[in-house]
Amino acid sequence: MRYPLDRARGISTAQGADPTAGKLPEWNLADLYPSMDAPELARDLGRSMADAVAFEKKWRGKLSEEARSGANGHLGKAVQEYEALEELMGRIASYAGLLYAGDTSDPKRSKLYGDINQNITDASAHLLFFTLELNMIDDNLVLAALDADPAFGHYRPWVLDLRMDKPYQLEDRVEQLFHEKSVTGRAAWNRLFDETISDLRFDLDKERLTLEQTLHRMQDADGDVRRKAAEALAATFNDNLRTFTLVTNTLAKDKEISDRWRGFADIADSRHLANRVERGVVDALASAVRNAYPRLSHRYYAMKARWLGMEQMNHWDRNAPLPDTPQASIAWDDARDTVLSAYRSFSPEMSEIAGRFFDLNWIDAPARPGKAPGAFAHPTVPSAHPYVLLNYMGKPRDVMTLAHELGHGVHQVLAGKQGALMASTPLTLAETASVFGEMLTFRSLIDKTKDRRERKAMLAQKVEDMINTVVRQIAFYEFERKIHTERRNGELTSDRLGEFWLEVQSESLGPAIKLREGYETFWTYIPHFIHSPFYVYAYAFGDCLVNSLYAVYQNAESGFQEKYFEMLRAGGTKHHSELLKPFGLDATDPDFWSKGLSVISNLIDELEALD
Repeated sequence: MRYPLDRARGISTAQGADPTAGKLPEWNLADLYPSMDAPELARDLGRSMADAVAFEKKWRGKLSEEARSGANGHLGKAVQEYEALEELMGRIASYAGLLYAGDTSDPKRSKLYGDINQNITDASAHLLFFTLELNMIDDNLVLAALDADPAFGHYRPWVLDLRMDKPYQLEDRVEQLFHEKSVTGRAAWNRLFDETISDLRFDLDKERLTLEQTLHRMQDADGDVRRKAAEALAATFNDNLRTFTLVTNTLAKDKEISDRWRGFADIADSRHLANRVERGVVDALASAVRNAYPRLSHRYYAMKARWLGMEQMNHWDRNAPLPDTPQASIAWDDARDTVLSAYRSFSPEMSEIAGRFFDLNWIDAPARPGKAPGAFAHPTVPSAHPYVLLNYMGKPRDVMTLAHELGHGVHQVLAGKQGALMASTPLTLAETASVFGEMLTFRSLIDKTKDRRERKAMLAQKVEDMINTVVRQIAFYEFERKIHTERRNGELTSDRLGEFWLEVQSESLGPAIKLREGYETFWTYIPHFIHSPFYVYAYAFGDCLVNSLYAVYQNAESGFQEKYFEMLRAGGTKHHSELLKPFGLDATDPDFWSKGLSVISNLIDELEALD
């Protein structure tokens, strides 16, 4: 069955979700383009190429001269035209990407997605010169031009941020080659991964389930159901292991080639640069989390094994509900009201912005065959609005996921006022609003819960979510470091990848969890390893940061909400040190991460007291 996402409005009951969850919304992509064959889409595709060619002809080779002209120069006008092109191409690419995410198995959507990626790559090749040439201008000239030309000065944060890339940029023709070959290189392997994952089916009790549906069974109250789901996952992953191993090896080598040409010293330095965060800060975070494994995940899972009546849990028991956890499905309307109420208690403006996602169909919630797994919030472009994708199954974790993604959405709406070039937030700070939204929702729920058993279940679920966000993501980061380090010495076999996976998982989860046969293949379905190498530490960064930020909020007498919204509105115009300074926080302080991790430890203490 197909669920058209380009219709004006639509509601359906999701295949695979609990029917008691109610009717689930599908997003309205007509705010971008009316349909796949809309004349507006064809027109903008043509415009993007024509305008990019004209832009290159107008400005190439002239930027240094414009900088020397000082107040009489036109660098500001050039950047404005460049931003308009980025906006236009971003709208086209966002529509194709969202449409494709809605059903990656649809050949028409796949073709449109591939064709548009090709067209945008070809058009943007004519824009490559701009940032490269801008970075070749003498530093003093650029600073003088920023002061002399108000239009150019408006983009000061973007220009100065851009110059951080200068040491790693290559000669124009090499950059163009990298850019144009990305369609048949990294982008093609990413697409292969996406389509392979979406096409996978898992045999479970005479049912053929999608990945999301099977992962959902891993949270079932029945241990046999969890075991069968884990075995079904392992069987299908194993059947496709050669493909996933090839994709992983190819992309790791592709990254190594790019890093070597650009001169990055460490395998993760390109990600750190993109995140505008220092390597030492990330190293301190990773070290603090690893050192905390025993008092966080090891301690918690030992408690959980005891609660479940086991000496040692199997890996499929890790996310099992506690015996006293309510199993009733949460209706979509209740999930909406829960999140909006929590947001409203913090700020009516925050709730009002989040409410637009429901009222205007900016959310696609049903889980269905072919749909991209997981969840995301996509900002699209400032002239439009963000969209949220979920696979809503009616579980408490789905409510927290909704709170998480709406946090992203609110952030993207507020930052959109910075424009196409300066709205984007580094990944380390992009997770701040999402995790803060989760925390608001959790605290709202826990404060209303008086029943001891329900409180214990809610605390346990929150601890598990925080462990998944911090401990699990740093373990993922360590897994990637092992892969990319060893890949420099040659291809990795499937067995070697499995060994790395078991090593980092065993270290992070601790002795209370037994990693059974088949678990060595579970690295295969993590999309971040493919789409965004080393992205994963951003989750831990954001969670620890929010833990500290929330503590400031709890102790603040007034003014916190205003400072928080100013941080979100800043988008990508400020470094993390500037954004955190008004709250008295400093990520370079070694104690910063310990304070954030202590919040998780304190919740585990509270659970022990309830035990």
